[in-house]
Amino acid sequence: MTNADAIYDASTDNKPASCSAPTCAPITREPLSEQSAQQLAKTLKALADPTRLRLLSIIGAHQGGEVCACDLTGPVGLSQPTVSHHLKILVDAGLISRDKRGVWAYYAVIPDSLEAIAAVLTARRLEPA
Repeated sequence: MTNADAIYDASTDNKPASCSAPTCAPITREPLSEQSAQQLAKTLKALADPTRLRLLSIIGAHQGGEVCACDLTGPVGLSQPTVSHHLKILVDAGLISRDKRGVWAYYAVIPDSLEAIAAVLTARRLEPA
């Protein structure tokens, strides 16, 4: 794994040599590589839409942790093709997973996806214990 990958992958234990504290926040360790910045921008762009934020919160808060696409049109007041478009963007950004069962698709938040984004954006340096 390269340092650029380590910056985007908040679950990594690799600490670049430029980090003075043992546990620096990823964005304060070193500048993002172009590839990492593009991936992070894609993810943030997916989150920058109010409908997608609502869909993500509905899926994440749903009992059982997954929701049928058929149950998402009512809460957001949009047509099935529009909801499917928004869901595809969230899937492509790595925020939710899609499981096709017969004619229906079920969506679930990918564990740790939101925490990884938050960890990358944390601007303060964490002090050693």
